[in-house]
Amino acid sequence: MVSEIPQAEKHIFQKFDVELANLVDKLLEMGGLVEKQLNDAINAFTEMDTELASAVIVNEEQVDEFDVEIDQLCVRLIAMRQPTASDLRLILGVGKSVQDLERIGDEADKIAQLTLQMSEEGSVSTSIGRSKIRYIAKYVSEMLRQVLDAYGRLDADLSLTIARKDKIVEEEQESATRELVTYMMEDPRSISTVMHVMWGLRSLERVGDHVENMAEHLIYTVKGVDVRHSTLKEMKKKIRKLAR
Repeated sequence: MVSEIPQAEKHIFQKFDVELANLVDKLLEMGGLVEKQLNDAINAFTEMDTELASAVIVNEEQVDEFDVEIDQLCVRLIAMRQPTASDLRLILGVGKSVQDLERIGDEADKIAQLTLQMSEEGSVSTSIGRSKIRYIAKYVSEMLRQVLDAYGRLDADLSLTIARKDKIVEEEQESATRELVTYMMEDPRSISTVMHVMWGLRSLERVGDHVENMAEHLIYTVKGVDVRHSTLKEMKKKIRKLAR
């Protein structure tokens, strides 16, 4: 299904509208694959499913193929259509978000690799490790799903919600790390397993960072304001100014 470009943004040349909509659709298609990769990697890690982990690693090639294809589409649209204003922001925003999706795919691959390493070492994920991974993964997966939904509707307001959740992810990751360090000190035999869990949590935190980047790209695309390196309060303030 081709995404709908807002009526105010429609052009005399309908073909350009279709090309822009197709570009967003490609982003969403890649996003769906990356979302599945992330969920599969998390399930593989928590269930110690090496077969599923291996599938995630193999499917990473598809993510890379999307990255190259969409990047080429962006370059072609800029070269052929010479877009300006909101059209240019949309193309650039998609291009930057694709880079973040590719890196989320990389983090899913890392989590899958950790699963295989633990299996080779004979490590067994502890209940505390599984619970921490699942808890934070729930937030991160929801953020990714929301930002893809926001791109499908070009809804910049939803991006603020996503930015707020990324702060929660960071706080939860720090709390989980402190608890795991304590657990490791009390039981030195768990050091190897706990370190793998901590690396998994670090990957999930990075996924949250990349999703927040995508939200910021979308705000720039729709609102035309750059909110990178801004606090959540500053982001709200910048967007509020535009509404006046």
